[in-house]
Amino acid sequence: MHHHGYLWTGPKQRFDEEALRRPPRTGPPAADSNPELIQRYRDVKAEFPTVDLPPLETACWLVKPRTLVRGTWEEPKEAAVWLGERLALYASRFASDSDRDSTRLGTLVDSAAERLGWGGDVSHGFYLERPSFLSLALVCCSPNRAAPELDCPLRAGQPPDTGVPGR
Repeated sequence: MHHHGYLWTGPKQRFDEEALRRPPRTGPPAADSNPELIQRYRDVKAEFPTVDLPPLETACWLVKPRTLVRGTWEEPKEAAVWLGERLALYASRFASDSDRDSTRLGTLVDSAAERLGWGGDVSHGFYLERPSFLSLALVCCSPNRAAPELDCPLRAGQPPDTGVPGR
């Protein structure tokens, strides 16, 4: 098992485009369904795997383009260090004073290492000034506990990134 890191920042209103953050249903609507519903299904099915928005289900990062992977680590502690570095980098921009608390941020890093150690995923979001949003995720891969059917975005023959800082 290994872990991939993901980072997204952008306008809060773009983050709120929930339909593009939700994977499409397992099958299309019935042929006699409302044409708008059928078209919306087609749009989401085409866009979800390619759009850079954070998915509502953390494991679904694995269906996104490999270019969105910000780092890959074999050890949970290494992935948690990356998370800590990103938190430190963005902390001054957090909209909430309590989110900037270094003790709280340290606890997030420690709990991330623990969760990754047993195969869980980690996902955190923070409001930034302007209003913007920061999404950070660490996803277990090969297999993912929540979605073992999802393939690794770094398929065979493609070398994994190794802890690329912050890209």
